[in-house]
Amino acid sequence: MVPGGAYSPAMALRRLGHDVMWSTDFGTDAFSAQVLAAARHEGLDEAAFRHHPFPVRSLTVALAADGERSMVSFQDPVAPAPLALLLRRHRPRFLVLPQLRCDEATIGALRVARELGTVVVMDCHDTAAALTDPAVRRTMAEVDVFTPNAAEAVRLTGSGDVEDAVTELAALVPVLVVKRGANGATAVQDGKRHDVPAVPTRVVDTTGAGDCFNAGLVHGLLAGWSLPDCLTAAVVCGAAATTGPGSSAALRADDLDRRLGRSTEPPGTSAMSDEPSH
Repeated sequence: MVPGGAYSPAMALRRLGHDVMWSTDFGTDAFSAQVLAAARHEGLDEAAFRHHPFPVRSLTVALAADGERSMVSFQDPVAPAPLALLLRRHRPRFLVLPQLRCDEATIGALRVARELGTVVVMDCHDTAAALTDPAVRRTMAEVDVFTPNAAEAVRLTGSGDVEDAVTELAALVPVLVVKRGANGATAVQDGKRHDVPAVPTRVVDTTGAGDCFNAGLVHGLLAGWSLPDCLTAAVVCGAAATTGPGSSAALRADDLDRRLGRSTEPPGTSAMSDEPSH
């Protein structure tokens, strides 16, 4: 049993040397205590933590067998902190949203991010949504970097295959990054496509790999690397995460630099990960 959800990209970015503020809620339950202890151990900024005098349980069980994986989740209801207010108060360089959210409050907050010059990175996270929903398109119009996996991209667009999905989604966002598992990853910016092969890895658990992939991508973007180099870093971080349970094997900056053949550079940057769950 390990911390997961939005903890994973926040922790992974912190391990890569960035100042990370995670907006989340903790209660009096054992799950909250475990995740809070882990967040403090990793050195996450606690300014956006909220503590409640009641249980705020958030639990997901991953069921994996024969190459397939399902998730069963439970969450105690708690109203999230207003994202627009957090953005205006803390003004992060990057906002990392690990889930496609299309409600009006989120869309409004993304517009605030644009006003502030905050780069918005959004994953899909198996959200049941489709481009036929006008709210999804309004959300996409405010996103700078969109990072679905191949199955999510196909489902979101209703396309026949991932190549058609890539073409359709790339027309909607400035930067599209599609995680393709054993086939590596694809990125498209300004009509130019980049493909990076997968890293051969002895897989223990794929849970959290996409979150660590996103952390590697944002790490490169914060450092001003080229998109192909960012994509390579993302693939390396995602592959490393599969070698341990959950996101526990997320890389640290020096290890990533070694694997990429880069010299270590102090980032001096900041990011915010927002999600009202553990």
